[in-house]
Amino acid sequence: MTRQRLDRFDNRQFVRGRSALVEALWLVVQGWLFASDLPGSGWRRLLLRWFGAEIGQGVVIKPRVRVKFPWRLQIGDHAWIGEAVWIDNLARVEIGAHACVSQGAYFCTGNHDWRREDFALRTEPIVVGAHAWVGAMAQLAPGATLADGAILAMGSRLSGNTAPDRLYAGCPATDQGPRQR
Repeated sequence: MTRQRLDRFDNRQFVRGRSALVEALWLVVQGWLFASDLPGSGWRRLLLRWFGAEIGQGVVIKPRVRVKFPWRLQIGDHAWIGEAVWIDNLARVEIGAHACVSQGAYFCTGNHDWRREDFALRTEPIVVGAHAWVGAMAQLAPGATLADGAILAMGSRLSGNTAPDRLYAGCPATDQGPRQR
């Protein structure tokens, strides 16, 4: 049996995407302002764009949202990001137009390979399609894709890919049938 040896962990191969200064500045801006309880989406969109995010028109971003690396975030037109969403994007996260990410959802793009003694970091992008809905407190694992029009029910956990216009629920999320219109 192989167990992790944390003294052998080496993260030098991970590319953060921006300089340490830019990352530190983002951490300050996020901690003091962006993730605050202050209302308003316009200034949050502006801050994300300043730090390299691709943000569409009419995007709604509620208070207490956290974003690890804005430069690895793309949000399409008229998407909604609910309160206390955490986008832990060590890899790219794409959220499609008119998609809704409800409060408390967690996007995890990285984890560690528990099969390796060096506990190597693994990252994979997450995609939420256009017109999709991520329910409150739902979790998306590295490499997850919620297809166009699909729904991930409240508190569900998705790893892998879904089909369009279907409802997924549970832990792990399974197909519950077509999205009712």
